[in-house]
Amino acid sequence: MPNTCYSQLEHVFNRIYQLQHLASIAHWDMAAMMPSGGSHARGEALAEVSVIINELISDNSTADLIQQADQSKLELSAWQQANLREMHRLWLNATSINSELVKAKALAGSQCEHAWRTLRADNNWQDFQPLLETVIDLTIEESQQRAEASSLSPYDALLNLYEPGQNSAAVDVIFAELVEFLPAFIQRVVERQKGDNITRPTGPFPIEAQRDLGLLLMEKTGFNFEHGRLDVSHHPFCGGVSEDVRITTRYSEDDFSESLMGVLHETGHAKYEQGLPKEWLSQPVGSARGMGIHESQSLFQEMQIARGQPFLQFAAPIIQQSLSNEQTDKQCWSAENLYQLNNRVKPDYIRVNADEVTYPMHVILRYEIEKLLINKELEVKDLPELWDIKMQQYLGLSTAGNYKDGCMQDIHWTDGSLGYFPTYTLGAMNAAQLYNAADKAIPELSQQIAKGEFGALNQWQKDKIWSQGSYFEIDELMSYATGEKLNTRYFINHLKKRFG
Repeated sequence: MPNTCYSQLEHVFNRIYQLQHLASIAHWDMAAMMPSGGSHARGEALAEVSVIINELISDNSTADLIQQADQSKLELSAWQQANLREMHRLWLNATSINSELVKAKALAGSQCEHAWRTLRADNNWQDFQPLLETVIDLTIEESQQRAEASSLSPYDALLNLYEPGQNSAAVDVIFAELVEFLPAFIQRVVERQKGDNITRPTGPFPIEAQRDLGLLLMEKTGFNFEHGRLDVSHHPFCGGVSEDVRITTRYSEDDFSESLMGVLHETGHAKYEQGLPKEWLSQPVGSARGMGIHESQSLFQEMQIARGQPFLQFAAPIIQQSLSNEQTDKQCWSAENLYQLNNRVKPDYIRVNADEVTYPMHVILRYEIEKLLINKELEVKDLPELWDIKMQQYLGLSTAGNYKDGCMQDIHWTDGSLGYFPTYTLGAMNAAQLYNAADKAIPELSQQIAKGEFGALNQWQKDKIWSQGSYFEIDELMSYATGEKLNTRYFINHLKKRFG
């Protein structure tokens, strides 16, 4: 006898998916195409769609159906049971905080973010501090409500919004190993790279030529243009849905590398979306498995492949043909020179500009601080001082008095998105471990990449990650793909191999 409650749930979540589809395209349009005068009306429309989606998920009838379907879940297939688990997770996320807090946090976050755009530029911590204090206080309240509903610690309740099933105890162990290794390693690499003889290509690099180059490499690495496109926005992102993936970039005529690597990074996200299980796309189990896994796919494409020697051996002639001019020194387009250019290590203040080696320290600093904030062990007024201490400890830089390049540089905390930062470095480590497994599974992988052959690699990723959607929990997915859950040694070994 079919589980009729489960069937009704599939219908409910199919409706939710269709609404999310339209909202995601509207978000893309707002960033890439919409005239500025349409922002208010678009915001109103998207807010209304969000309300409808939240009402569908949190409705009492949805809760009843989940409970009843769970009582007969043995009637369901393994994928249906996993889908029911994800339905319950979404319901819990939607109902674990009260509507008054949702509204208060949204208003405080909007005010703080809007002010941040001006106050950061003015290095004005004094006026920013009270706005951030309000957001953090509300986020602490949110964490407590979510913790009570989920039986998790307050910080873990936030972390699980972005990395389902993960906990800070495990992250602490993982990050401690990086903290022990990275600071001294960074110093050694910086010292060694002082002797590198590199030549930087000089522009201008026409935007149209950069766009054509990006489109070509997207296609060669496996992006399906029948189900996606590339556009321009102020902040690069990957959006849309599996059947219609939208990625964006931004261009500078002075530096082609930023856009090119950005395009390849977003292509990693996009190929994941395009490879999700087609038969489950309208259901929660058909979605990507958390931000750490999603970020692993973009960093797999960018860091593991695109900044590696085999890929640049393949891509260097294409890049030269697309962007060089008669005045350019041809040696600067060699694979070796491009490899060294794309793997420079230099401690800097700004996270988003950080190289592959120093980036984890930026993330760990934020992770350690936001845990203290949520656990009420740090007050917002003391944030700049602790930020400066940790920057000196981890990267040898002082941010004393430099708030805009210190604790005011990120947008995440302005709307209370605490628990998000760890996924960046978890993604980098996942990527290294996945590439190691792919390298073992595919004979002559490096040689294939050097020839521009990505079919076997894309198929491996599809089999191991993309087509699995959210069927597995995170640790189970990594074990399925690599034979073990996340292990820091693959990331550390990758850095040693690439940077010596």
